[in-house]
Amino acid sequence: MDNYLQRILRARVYDVAQETPLELAKNLSRRLNNQIWLKREDLQPVFSFKLRGAYNRMALLSEEELQRGVIASSAGNHAQGVALSASHLNCRAVIVMPVTTPEMKTRAVRALGAEVALHGETYDEAYKEAHHRSVTEGLTFIHPFDDPEVIAGQGTIALEILRQSKQPPDAIYVAVGGGGLIGGIASYVKSLWPKVEVIGVEPHDAAAMTLSLEAGERIELTKVGLFADGVAVRQVGVHTFSIAQMHVDSMVTVSTDEICAAIKDVFEDTRSILEPAGALAIAGMKADIAKRDLHDRNLVAVACGANMNFDRLRFVAERAELGEERETMLAVEIPEQAGSLRKLCDALGDRSLTEFSYRMAEGHRAHIFMGVQVENIEDRNKLLTRLQTSGFPCLDLSDDELAKMHLRHMVGGRLPASAKDLCRNGCRELLYRFEFPERPGALMTFVNTLNPEWSISIFHYRNHGADVGKIVVGVLVQESEVADWKRFLDELGYPSWEETGNPAYDLFLGAQTV
Repeated sequence: MDNYLQRILRARVYDVAQETPLELAKNLSRRLNNQIWLKREDLQPVFSFKLRGAYNRMALLSEEELQRGVIASSAGNHAQGVALSASHLNCRAVIVMPVTTPEMKTRAVRALGAEVALHGETYDEAYKEAHHRSVTEGLTFIHPFDDPEVIAGQGTIALEILRQSKQPPDAIYVAVGGGGLIGGIASYVKSLWPKVEVIGVEPHDAAAMTLSLEAGERIELTKVGLFADGVAVRQVGVHTFSIAQMHVDSMVTVSTDEICAAIKDVFEDTRSILEPAGALAIAGMKADIAKRDLHDRNLVAVACGANMNFDRLRFVAERAELGEERETMLAVEIPEQAGSLRKLCDALGDRSLTEFSYRMAEGHRAHIFMGVQVENIEDRNKLLTRLQTSGFPCLDLSDDELAKMHLRHMVGGRLPASAKDLCRNGCRELLYRFEFPERPGALMTFVNTLNPEWSISIFHYRNHGADVGKIVVGVLVQESEVADWKRFLDELGYPSWEETGNPAYDLFLGAQTV
């Protein structure tokens, strides 16, 4: 291993980066019964820590290398770090970004003076193109995380934390994508204060470092979730994995809802809005406090980025309370008779409702989709028990992705009897969730590829500011054509999940043979 302590002490970052404050999060500290400190890397000139590593690597380039220029692949923060560093060093910078990159990000990179080259639909395709152009054009490739000097640049964050702390913290929580940030922080902290825990945090659906450490070797994920796109990495670096094996004490994984709750927590303390990856460390810290029942500790979480798409705020606001366990989503069954709603309200007591959807139904029973504010998991369980004992069967949908993403906006209609005319005997409705690349033409590709004999019976889409659009589709297919439908899904190539057997679908939209 290279001597990272020396590299960090020699790192040249402050030509462009600034020393960011270590702030006490008063609300979080009071609520979690610990001293919670936020390292505010969201306050950097490009709103992310990535500037440190990029500049430290580029500051070591020779005059000849600077004259030829640099190239990087990135869909976000690393791109802006390289672009600003190149502007300061007066060198050409080319950033290869996927064609699905939101315009806000490409515009920000161009505003810093870099050239943007759009290539491929995924980061991996952009990465390969950047490497190819690096060789053919003689440009120096600036790796986003797996470079000793990039790692050292990120390690200056730990240098500042230890200097700003009155006493060594008990633990430092760090977001993990490729591992450059935690690699630099862990190298410095463990060299000086080895008893301080360094804890990595990843999303459940992008846990490359967690799985790699468990396996004892680098694992490549077949796919990664893109909500926290700043850490959506299929495989961690060679250098960063070696450092993590030696110096990272543990890993924590969190859900999308927990990340949204952490964004809200930081907003309430600082009035700043972090991006999902930027709030990852706070979400992991909260989960670790709950898991280990930590009290009266000094805990630091690195708030590592604030390049948030405005379009995502609606989604974050919807999911934050669920992630905090302060809201529950329920499907409640009531008798279709006078006085039922009043009796249900009596059972709910003085609890605040966040959502309530009801439509009169045929038959003797009706189903209501509602959101209710609760204090915690125990309070949620108490509510479920009260409803059941009051004669209202209910289903907890708080962890049901179909319900949270789509059904809450679609409650109120079942497959009409007239749909029988659309197909022959043996036809049935299939329900699927899809992720589409968020680019022009993706939806039409789906529709144009469909067999014209298949009628679309349900379609719901919401743009929440990510690189993919999430859609739910119901389609009427003959039993004899189910194999053709499966083949269509394979040829289409979009990620999909069947929801035909989902109980929430049965309750509100009607999974039935027509």
